[in-house]
Amino acid sequence: MPVNARRRCVRFAKFNLVGLMGAALQLLLWYLLVKSFHLGEVTATPIAVESVVLHNFVWHEQFTWRGQDDRARRQRAIRLWRFHISNGLISIGGNTALTYLLIEQLKAPAFASAAVAIALCAPVNFLLADLWVYRCET
Repeated sequence: MPVNARRRCVRFAKFNLVGLMGAALQLLLWYLLVKSFHLGEVTATPIAVESVVLHNFVWHEQFTWRGQDDRARRQRAIRLWRFHISNGLISIGGNTALTYLLIEQLKAPAFASAAVAIALCAPVNFLLADLWVYRCET
């Protein structure tokens, strides 16, 4: 396997590990917002997602795409902006739309719908992060 393909596979595994932590956090936050703060399932989704987008960015910086110049605040700010544009919009828009579709239109169980939405958005998020957010950092 070529070196670049191997690196991408390792990054994909790391991305999914961070994603699993983020998914667990997102589902926990979503559950707390719904059960403790009495928000609607669809309303709670973008709030939980945004929290996890920031969580995941920090982990990706330190673990998945480790090795960027940490002293270059401008570069980190650009990566954060790109991460929010790509992963943030896909996650917030995708999770909210899919959660709405699954719960409101298909009458699927709420918690399972939130988990399915996360899983469906993950591959697109990895590709955008690997090809655009961190494209110059390989």
